Amino acid sequence: MRYFISSLDTDIDLFSKAVRGHWAVESMHWHLDITFREDANQTRERFAAENLNILRKLALAILKTFEPDKKYSLKKKRFTISCNFAKFTQRIMAL
Repeated sequence: MRYFISSLDTDIDLFSKAVRGHWAVESMHWHLDITFREDANQTRERFAAENLNILRKLALAILKTFEPDKKYSLKKKRFTISCNFAKFTQRIMAL
């Protein structure tokens, strides 16, 4: 059982959509933080930080759709691709 505090009316459908929407965003943020250590980013320039965020999200989308020979975590996929980028470039571009 979970309890939530909210100013929303008691419409259960609206409330469940809000909760699911929030956790979808949190899930992506968790992947960005674990895979790319985004919370440790110390970029001071606003536009640079936004550009890096866009690049991380693009890389995350590629990592989620890319399947190497074995089943790996996103962090391990990133490492595997970086070790031999030439080998995986064609497969990544075919996505």
